[in-house]
Formats: sequence, structure tokens, C-alpha cells
Amino acid sequence: MFDFFEQPWTLIGAAVLVLFGIFTFRSVFPEKRRWWQLLVPFVVVAIAFGLDAIVKTDLEKINTTIDMGIKAVKEEDVRAVERIVSDRYSDSYHRSKRHLLDHFKQVLSEPLIANHKQTGRLIDIKGSQATVILFTTVTFEKNSRIAQNFTSFLMIKTKLALEKQPDENWLLKRIEVLELNRQPANWGHIR
Repeated sequence: MFDFFEQPWTLIGAAVLVLFGIFTFRSVFPEKRRWWQLLVPFVVVAIAFGLDAIVKTDLEKINTTIDMGIKAVKEEDVRAVERIVSDRYSDSYHRSKRHLLDHFKQVLSEPLIANHKQTGRLIDIKGSQATVILFTTVTFEKNSRIAQNFTSFLMIKTKLALEKQPDENWLLKRIEVLELNRQPANWGHIR
């Protein structure tokens, strides 16, 4: 079933059908033509875009959180990362949110990321929990220690766990590194 709150295209398609219905009605009953009848499809289109803009679904909120995280890492902004990480954060390498942020500060203490491109995203939402598999390609700055000592780019596959907060926003609860350049990996490979 289509969710009208996630995309307006279903209602826009309905507006086209309404327009054809109005044209048909006006041609069969010419004596009942009114100028305002042609406005009905435009009202349906306005409602479609209005619903899409006003109502933010869980999927849209999750995508926003992930996009904010990607932008924060690219810009090496620790405060932005802190805003999207849950206080209950822990993973196989980091004991807490503070430990993750300290690691983030240490790794990104020098200019590191030149470019970042997301190549895929799979999202599974179950109640107040969500799992996201994220595929990205990161190109490192030419003068960074990683580019000079190891590689100029990495293909990274990560698994993110998010949880819905009481304020209806979604925050990261866990991040696990699954693959680096299509080879099995974990947090221990990123230091």
C-alpha cells in the first residue's frame, strides 16, 4: 500500500484521474460546467505536496538522521555527531557515546576526508527500532596519514541501529563496521 505521507506521487496520479473525470463530466453534461471544477485537480496536487511537507514519517526521520551523520563525518563536526547519537550508545568497540566521540575526535584530528559518496541504503523498521545497512565510498585527503600509508579510498559497509526517542526523533544506538573494500572487517580495523 502507498503511504501518502512519504511521497506525493500517488495523489498526483489521482489528480490526473480526477482531471480526466472532470473533462468527461463537462463534455457529457455541458449545462453543468463551472469554472471551479477545473481547480479540483490542483487542490488534490496541493494536498499531496502539503501532506508530504507537513507530516514526517519514521522513514523520513531515519533518513534525515543518517544524512546528518554522513554530513557531520564529512565535515568532521563532532558536535553534529553528538546530536544524532543516543545516550545509550554502545557497540563492539565503544563502551559508550563518550568513547565513540573521543574516538571520532582522535581519528579526525587532521583533515582526513576529501569526498564521500553513499552508494546504497537498506532500511528495516520494526516498531521503535530500525536497522540500516549503509554502503559508502570515502576518498581521503592526499596528505592524510591514511592516504599516504594505506589507501586513497575505501568502500565501507556499516550496520546502524537506531531507536525512536520519546520526542519522536531517531538516534543512533549502535554502529558496526561490516566490510572495508568488500572484505570482512570490524571497528578494530579502523584506528
